[in-house]
Amino acid sequence: MTRRQRTISLEAEIEGPGLFTGQAVHLRLRPAEPNTGLVFTRVDLGPTATVPATIQSVVRRLQRTALANGDVCVETVEHLLAALAGLGIDNLQAEVNGPELPACDASAADYVRLIRQAGIVEQDADRPALAIQEPVTVMDGEAVLTALPGPDEDLDLSFHLAGSGDGAVQPQVFHLKLTPDAFVQELASARTFILASQVEDMRQRGFGTHLGYQDILVLGPGGPVDNVLRFPDEPARHKMLDLVGDLFLTNCDLRGRIVAMGSGHALNHRLVRLLMEQAAGLGVVTRGSIRQAMDIGQIMAVLPHRYPFLLVDRVIELEDDVRAVGVKNVSINEHFFQGHYPGTPIMPGVLIVEAMAQLAGVLLLKKLARADQVAVLLSMDKVKLRKSVHPGDQLRLEAEVVRAKARTAEVFTRAWVGDRLAAEARLRFMLVPAQEES
Repeated sequence: MTRRQRTISLEAEIEGPGLFTGQAVHLRLRPAEPNTGLVFTRVDLGPTATVPATIQSVVRRLQRTALANGDVCVETVEHLLAALAGLGIDNLQAEVNGPELPACDASAADYVRLIRQAGIVEQDADRPALAIQEPVTVMDGEAVLTALPGPDEDLDLSFHLAGSGDGAVQPQVFHLKLTPDAFVQELASARTFILASQVEDMRQRGFGTHLGYQDILVLGPGGPVDNVLRFPDEPARHKMLDLVGDLFLTNCDLRGRIVAMGSGHALNHRLVRLLMEQAAGLGVVTRGSIRQAMDIGQIMAVLPHRYPFLLVDRVIELEDDVRAVGVKNVSINEHFFQGHYPGTPIMPGVLIVEAMAQLAGVLLLKKLARADQVAVLLSMDKVKLRKSVHPGDQLRLEAEVVRAKARTAEVFTRAWVGDRLAAEARLRFMLVPAQEES
């Protein structure tokens, strides 16, 4: 069964400092049309500085969920996302005048109150739904996150939190069948927590320097520091709250069971990507769906590059012709390793940029339907090489269209090795007839 999509009746506003940055920020929530999803606008950067809340927009940040579209970024969005998922809100415009959402009381409770005060209305469109068909598991060390088929039409969640070595957090398990009432009563008010032993390190990193013990739940061996727990198992509940927020990025209603053992945002995002792949295989179309992938033969049909200069092995995501993700498998057999450098093989930075440019070329030629043209690189801005790349590495290439016209385009690109950023650049292209390049 599906339900109708929902938005809010009236505009709603909230303000306060960000959790990590402490920067004062104002957030305005506005109703949105069906199939819009959640779209952030950084009004301090201009009316076109938008970021859709999709898994493709996720960028890596420490202990939080951040979304970006090129240079436009909005951080610590998980509590708002959790409130929307818990209340069943699908379409919303969110205007924010800073880089991070208001922290409120470090839970989703204030966002829930804000949305309820604005009112909730149904819309004339069905909400996509994904019933988990096959078990999906992601792991990182001892952390494990598994999605399983369920016996009914609901989403059952379980979070197993191991205790901390200093006794500040005791082992705890929390289970919830996700409904709006259960979310509001059992999950929304669970707060972000940090161990007392981690406070100084976070402050040294420049995070949360504005916070006191009343602003965030700090747990020491003797219990909360100058604070009280809202639930005996509040840490496990808050970890589940973060998971619910990250699952909103599927942009569909999930049905089944999800069991988490110590997972955090990075693992949650990996699960969402696999669930999106399962949805695509079942024909479930959501905002931000993975539309198609390309093997090497299809890439060669678009790009003119050939051995030894074709540096994209596969396109694994091509989303709405505005974003692409590809891979380059780096082998010791690459011709450039013969001289760069003997005994210390390092992939030249210029070739990492070239790989990103080639993925951007695939994206542009598909977007503009110009199979008879070539995307010629015009300029490179804000090029940063952050990590050396060696034989055996796999480059995960990302390209997002910033703007595209009939003859020119600008694309923001990144290259990752695992969870580490290897390179990034803003590239400008001109599209020219292929015969001009012969």
